[in-house]
Amino acid sequence: MLNSKIIERDLSVLWHPCTQMKDHETLPLIPIRRAEGVWLEDFEGKRYIDAVSSWWVNLLGHANPRINAAIRDQLESLEHVILAGFSHEPVIELSERLIEMTPSYFTRCFYTDNGSAGIEAALKMSFHYWRNQGQAQKTKFMTLQDGYHGETLGALAVGDVALYKETYGPLLMETFTAPSPAGCYADEGESYEAYARRQFEEMAALLEKHANEIAAVIVEPLVQCAGGMRMYHPVYLRLLREACDNYNVHLIADEMAVGFGRTGTMFACEQANISADFLCLSKGLTGGYLPLAVVLTGEEIYQAFYDDYTSLKAFLHSHSYTANPLACRAALASLDILAEDNVIENNRKLAQVMAEATQSLRDHPHVGEVRQQGMILAIEMFKDKAKKEPYPWQERRGLRVYEYALEKGALLRPLGNVIYFMPPYVITPAQIRQLAEIAEEGINRATQD
Repeated sequence: MLNSKIIERDLSVLWHPCTQMKDHETLPLIPIRRAEGVWLEDFEGKRYIDAVSSWWVNLLGHANPRINAAIRDQLESLEHVILAGFSHEPVIELSERLIEMTPSYFTRCFYTDNGSAGIEAALKMSFHYWRNQGQAQKTKFMTLQDGYHGETLGALAVGDVALYKETYGPLLMETFTAPSPAGCYADEGESYEAYARRQFEEMAALLEKHANEIAAVIVEPLVQCAGGMRMYHPVYLRLLREACDNYNVHLIADEMAVGFGRTGTMFACEQANISADFLCLSKGLTGGYLPLAVVLTGEEIYQAFYDDYTSLKAFLHSHSYTANPLACRAALASLDILAEDNVIENNRKLAQVMAEATQSLRDHPHVGEVRQQGMILAIEMFKDKAKKEPYPWQERRGLRVYEYALEKGALLRPLGNVIYFMPPYVITPAQIRQLAEIAEEGINRATQD
């Protein structure tokens, strides 16, 4: 079957996410027939390296035989069951495994269907905890400039990416926003660590002033992904943990995109040697197979909801597909691979290849910064490198790189003027070098006036 036939059928019935559909009058839609490893293949046999892990979810390669086998096995016995009043072995085992591999503070797992829903649950848990403790005035949340936590209204409210948030402003709760600690904003010659410490001063001042009304601070540890892959030093997380303790405010760690080895450690918070009060995980949790999210928290928070039903302290938050057994089995298989196949150590070697393969771009006249955290590498294009002057967003320079990459067999979906690599962990050094070559030539073409 030809791609054109599939595209025609698609465009007659579908409304795609995060897309101005009119773009597809000129920008080709890519229908995918099959996938394996890092490769996506269309209906005419053309292959594309999935350099963005299909929106950051696929950790261990498409059609991974071990995850496939686990799902098939589970399908033979139980595909789904309500989790209210019922349970099943995959969710119990997954919870035991997650609690074992995270800091000792975490003792309880609460499941939702997807990442945004997980953020909603964590926000509600924090607010509800304080209400159950007689502090109903703690109704506000603190977020970071450039932060992103999802598209549902609560998650959107605690984000700070105008492109997604501004339109819906009238629907959203008010939040406090502290300046980003991301090192890309640092002064010339200022280290990421020094900048993070300097930026924390305003966060500390806001917490001191508003602690009585703030339920929690929510952050993406180390990498602000949808905000432009902006990265910051772990010292900021250590300072934030101390401040949250001092001011009696919860810390929510949104590790949806950065968990499970993406930043060089199993969880990003490990690099700051801290534990949050709520740890939110999704995306790579199932190896990119099925939607599943979990919020881990501690016994003190759990016990604040544990009471007679008539006290009305219960956390009555639910989703129909909570902890779907198929998704839980996929997650268990993914965790097995991470544990048994030396994945994180191998990732460190692959990350070094990424750094070396993109070294020449650091001197490119229109690349302001090449930044990297583990298996995430971002290349930011500027109109004027010396002044850090961005290209006007209307010029869509990143889209030019995207189109060139598709021609050359790679999926490099940009974030504005930021081109990034966030590939499955099964990528090879040769494939990384291929991506780097495609990206460099694409940037050369995109920055020609």
